[in-house]
Amino acid sequence: MVSMKEIAKRCNVSIATVSKAINDYSDIGEETKNYILKTASEMGYLPNSSARALKTKRSYNLGVLFVDEGMSGLTHDYFNHVLESFRKTAQEKGYDITFAIGKDSGRKMNYYEHCRYRGVDGVVMACVDFYTEEAQELVRSNLPVVTIDHVFDGRISVVSNNSQGMEKLVDYVYEKGHRKIAYIHGEDTSVTRARLTSFFRTTQGLGLDIPEEYIRTAPYRDADAAAEVTGELLNLPDPPTCIFYPDDYAAFGGFNEIRERGLRVPDNVSIVGYDGITATRILEPKLTTMCQDTEAIGRIAAEKLIELIENPRTALVDKFTVNGSLFKGASVRTLNA
Repeated sequence: MVSMKEIAKRCNVSIATVSKAINDYSDIGEETKNYILKTASEMGYLPNSSARALKTKRSYNLGVLFVDEGMSGLTHDYFNHVLESFRKTAQEKGYDITFAIGKDSGRKMNYYEHCRYRGVDGVVMACVDFYTEEAQELVRSNLPVVTIDHVFDGRISVVSNNSQGMEKLVDYVYEKGHRKIAYIHGEDTSVTRARLTSFFRTTQGLGLDIPEEYIRTAPYRDADAAAEVTGELLNLPDPPTCIFYPDDYAAFGGFNEIRERGLRVPDNVSIVGYDGITATRILEPKLTTMCQDTEAIGRIAAEKLIELIENPRTALVDKFTVNGSLFKGASVRTLNA
């Protein structure tokens, strides 16, 4: 391993000067600093992470709290893209990531204990039941925390603009001539509430009266449950002409149920998803959906968490909202209104 002493000898400077250049001190000329850094890189120098942590009092390690009840892990169609963007941004800024959940040292730890055990500088809460006591404990702790798709007072949050997204979807379906619109929404979360409120507000503004039987519930990312509820909607005496689903994956279940009944999308029933996962472009017909900007969500979450760690006095504690974009697809038929 190349040492600072060897770099100093090659550059004909003192070891202290090399240390200042590598640690980005301000009391060293820019030309000298760049020359030393270039030489160090050419010689294959790698800074000792333990030494850097001792000096800066930071581990340069970010915790990721990701709890997926559906057991899809990092194959999760939405969050895997968010977390990949988070990882990429963190890496560019010199940070590693650690998943802060599970067992260590042979015993089960809660979220806060695991974060402390791993020595993370801060944590992003990306997919978790935010109402559990251990989640609340982590939020109340002195660790820097950024949440995704959930808002806590006094904490930075990065959220997709679910209200805007649902409004765009409803407006589009209305423009296509649909007036009998059903909505199968997910379980009770802040995301669900934002979308459901926007759905009712937008349909009401358009003068639509949505029957109670058109509003149903199915878990997120549960194609079988979505298929069952779709069947219930289609069995109604006056079935909807368009069905909204909690997410794209659930919409696939609805699509299959419609097809198994000998019906066609969108000729007989129109459907709408949410998220904009890659598979929506493969489905035939392509699924109409709201594409969430997963790259921006992950990047902003990483940037804000690192800012909170490195500049706690000046970091803005606020809600950062990310807009999505409508993918029209071909799963909504044009009707004569």
